[in-house]
Amino acid sequence: MLKTIGRSFMLLLILVIITGLAYPLLITGISRLAFPHKSTGSLISKEGKLIGSELIGQDFKADKYFHSRPSAAGKQGYDPLKSGGSNYAAENEDFLALVSKRSDKFRQENKLDGSIAIPSDMVTASASGLDPHISVAGALLQVARIASVRNMDYQKVRILVIENSGRQYGFLGEPVVNVLELNMLLDSLK
Repeated sequence: MLKTIGRSFMLLLILVIITGLAYPLLITGISRLAFPHKSTGSLISKEGKLIGSELIGQDFKADKYFHSRPSAAGKQGYDPLKSGGSNYAAENEDFLALVSKRSDKFRQENKLDGSIAIPSDMVTASASGLDPHISVAGALLQVARIASVRNMDYQKVRILVIENSGRQYGFLGEPVVNVLELNMLLDSLK
């Protein structure tokens, strides 16, 4: 009996070393070699200063920036440690009130009248609450505000959005823009 327990413990120890140490270290090493940028979190730096990640949304409040989609991750939103959606049902009264409030705010910020349809991504959080992308339609509705605040040509900002939009892997889903990258591009123009 003790011999069987000893062998079982040795097998457990060997499997823990293989699956808990060796395999993760091997895969991490391979990913660092094959995908150095992605394996470290797709971090974006400017002049040696960490600005953010291509994969995690941020809250941009200033009028001179494109605004991200709302976040339900944490009390203040955009908390990567509290990733998650609101889990409200589409018919939930609190959810409907929140969407209505966000719609009014988006219309007011961008000086839109009630006849313009607002894309759902601009008034609802993603499942993770950290989506770094917005729809091209959502970005285009913000162009007039940004062009006005930055004293830029409307068409130039519009073209910037279109040229920096794309589908995932070039063919999946609807075209989107990465808000952080677009805002960094805007800052680099002046």
